[in-house]
Amino acid sequence: MAIFTVLLFGFLHVRGITAGLTIKTSSGVVTGFVNNTTPNVSQYLGIPFAEPPTGPLRWLPAVPKSGNAPIDATAFGNNCPQFISSQATVNSEDATGFMTPNNFGEDCLSVSIWAPKGACDKTSSLPVVAWLYGGGFAEGGANVPYQNPARWIERSQKHIVVSINYRVSIMGFPNAAGLKADEQNLGFLDQRAGVEWIKQNIANFGGDPERITLWGQSAGAMSTDYFNFAYPEDPIVKGLIMSSGTAQIQGFFTDGSNHSTFSYVAAHFGCGNLTAEAELDCLRKIDHNAISALIKEHYDMGATPLLAFVATIDNTTTFANYTERALQGKYSKLPAIVTTNTDEGESMVLPYDRVNGVNQTEADAVTLGLFLCPAVQTTKDRYASDALTFRWLYGGNFTNVSPQWWEGAYHTSDMPQIFGTAELLRGPSTPFEVKVSEQMQDYFLAFAKDPVDGLPKLGWNAYEPEGDALLIGRDGVVSQPIAQAKLEAGCDGLNVVPGALPPP
Repeated sequence: MAIFTVLLFGFLHVRGITAGLTIKTSSGVVTGFVNNTTPNVSQYLGIPFAEPPTGPLRWLPAVPKSGNAPIDATAFGNNCPQFISSQATVNSEDATGFMTPNNFGEDCLSVSIWAPKGACDKTSSLPVVAWLYGGGFAEGGANVPYQNPARWIERSQKHIVVSINYRVSIMGFPNAAGLKADEQNLGFLDQRAGVEWIKQNIANFGGDPERITLWGQSAGAMSTDYFNFAYPEDPIVKGLIMSSGTAQIQGFFTDGSNHSTFSYVAAHFGCGNLTAEAELDCLRKIDHNAISALIKEHYDMGATPLLAFVATIDNTTTFANYTERALQGKYSKLPAIVTTNTDEGESMVLPYDRVNGVNQTEADAVTLGLFLCPAVQTTKDRYASDALTFRWLYGGNFTNVSPQWWEGAYHTSDMPQIFGTAELLRGPSTPFEVKVSEQMQDYFLAFAKDPVDGLPKLGWNAYEPEGDALLIGRDGVVSQPIAQAKLEAGCDGLNVVPGALPPP
């Protein structure tokens, strides 16, 4: 079913090409297309923003792509090297639209652009949303079916979305002894390079380089907040959207002192007992598919050591204490939307059990501890340091996205509503679901147009401790207030209050 869905989705995006569009960029001359599925959307897919990080460039910061050669942007490029687990999950069983198609390759540093048809020919410039996918820094890509914005652009005709491909897993976060401290978090450097490319080129597509909003979900949301702290003086973007993730989420860092995981992989391929530089050069010669297969084998079998590759605290792209830095004002202070879901943990607790559901205690602990409380801490820190923050809690429960009785508003289930892809797998949305989806899209668009005043004009006010957040899609109501105090009651800083349940 998953493979069929991906193939079908890809087919719908290339069949019936009705117009070719050619645009000059710093990477080369790009030719995109318009299809019959979304005939008012121009698509430019897989545009390289960097040279392929292969051979001697593997595990080095992205080198910007330049030239005048023609670029066929009518199909997605590679997703960065990763693996698809064999374990059953909500995504693999019920929500295959979140699965990353397995067109993996190292030549993967690209952007994909969706714009209203003819936007490049108009005098007005449109707000731009730069998208960072999630996936725990281990997976993800621009062509995840549920996260394709073509239908959203078709409806709005008022903005542009750009997806940035960045390196993940061992290719993006190697923590290798042979690399400099500021070269370990390659995935975050890729993201910055992608944003810089957008700034330089988006005007040619009809976008406003002075109105770029950086939006990420899960690991992409964490990346958005890391970006916020990494570039306080030159963020390029003008607003931030963090969906189910902030820099306060714990457990995705290492201090960088222990390189044993990378060295274990190197030794497996005959690259052990070498100097740090020789180890790195030796592993550069090993096919990326073989490396990913080893990591997959350990993950699926629960073998030791666990081959997990996470960000290194380098005090450049990442830092140790985000509350301290926020209260010192060491971040961009850009306006931000911070969102969480009512049932985040339902899709993250294993084993998957379609009949009985999840261990509810464990799922609630994930919802609160991994997502809600970090969002609460981030919001409070931002308020204390005078930054505008808009909070919502998504509670939609729709059977075409959450088909099992126990899934609810699980982690990522809000994405199809914003991207307009909820009908992709399991039939049409209900009239209420359509209203919820369109309201969520309109909120994000208003913020992208004007991060300061756009949302208050729609009745959504910035965070105040005694004020209200928005509860979206719950109990038959599209959007309703929920007291910030109620939203935050289960959290004591980053700690969960004993016995607390997720709101509402």
